[in-house]
Amino acid sequence: MDDGSRLDRWDRGTDLPLGIASLVFLGSYAVHVLEPDLPQAVHALLLTLTYGTWAMFAVDYAVRWRLSGEGPGFVRRHWLDSLVLVLPLLRPLRIVRTYEAMQRRHGEPRLGLHARVATYSALSISLLGFAGALAVYQAERSAPGATIRTFGDSLWWTCETLSTVGYGDFVPVTATGRIIAVGLMACGLALLGTVTGSFSSFLMQRFSLGDEERRPPGNTPGA
Repeated sequence: MDDGSRLDRWDRGTDLPLGIASLVFLGSYAVHVLEPDLPQAVHALLLTLTYGTWAMFAVDYAVRWRLSGEGPGFVRRHWLDSLVLVLPLLRPLRIVRTYEAMQRRHGEPRLGLHARVATYSALSISLLGFAGALAVYQAERSAPGATIRTFGDSLWWTCETLSTVGYGDFVPVTATGRIIAVGLMACGLALLGTVTGSFSSFLMQRFSLGDEERRPPGNTPGA
């Protein structure tokens, strides 16, 4: 059996477990950040779950790299997986990949291309926004001079940042918060651009179909 077949089998076998691991990561990290008054033993368990999912992703990345036979080129070709490994903030996006894999496993997707793009983009923005809000809240809530003091403030700031509106009512003051802000702005531009481009393409197709339906029979361009 060649490495390509082994890699495909590995991907099919790990999609669902790693998708569940992403949910475990997001849930344990959220409880750890939002409930600071829990007993230390509970926080230790939550951190164990968080780092345990990181270890699962590291093992998956190493195995896929080995099975691909691509050498260092694997990092460039699978840049999202590389980012997910390095930046825990992006790990919940694995859920989107798992959802896509499950759709393919059941045959043809039930949604059209444009609807799938919109659905996956919305899911990505929601997951990324929630994870980003948690990370910024953790970094900012006790910083001197911080304006982001509650998780509600953090969610509002995250919506502003992802949409690139930036009212300026809440501004991160820590280095960690500002780094997260740059990442959220970049991801927000990319995802919103994808949705806008898909919607524009959808409209062009609809208008094109409408023109063809209104054109008299036999009156074709170039005839």
